[in-house]
Amino acid sequence: MSAAVLWTPLTLADMAAVERIAREIHPTLPERMEVFSEKQLLFPEGCFKFLFEGKMKGYAIAHPWKLYSIPPLDEFLGELPLDVDCIYLHDVAVLSDARGHKAAEFFVEKITAVALERGIKHLSCVSVYGTDVLWSRFGFKNATFDGAEGKMEGYGESAKYMIADL
Repeated sequence: MSAAVLWTPLTLADMAAVERIAREIHPTLPERMEVFSEKQLLFPEGCFKFLFEGKMKGYAIAHPWKLYSIPPLDEFLGELPLDVDCIYLHDVAVLSDARGHKAAEFFVEKITAVALERGIKHLSCVSVYGTDVLWSRFGFKNATFDGAEGKMEGYGESAKYMIADL
């Protein structure tokens, strides 16, 4: 990763920038910043900001979770489960003017290290806007299960639940 491209820890002081980026990237999937802030407080080790040429151009929010359990959008978690078996990638967003510099690849490397340090052997996510093609490049596979559609309500018509084995 070059010095011009960097994932660094996301802090509560970054939430105004997260809100700005989220509104641009996800206009049809709005979430309150308090929901993002809660995730950052619950698991700061999984939350990063993407710096490109010294400016925040993206963010990633991930936390320990249970496979085949999809947190509803814009809802508080309350607490993390004790018996986790995956790191759930809640949101990874990079502004268009900073794309093409392997941001997703570098993030997956970073969050994989976080998972493996904790003995967690899977990553999961809900891909939106047709990004399943992107996630499949990093080992994610579509995962179907009974009730999946209901659990993904609110994520949009193109939403797909995906799992990567580490």
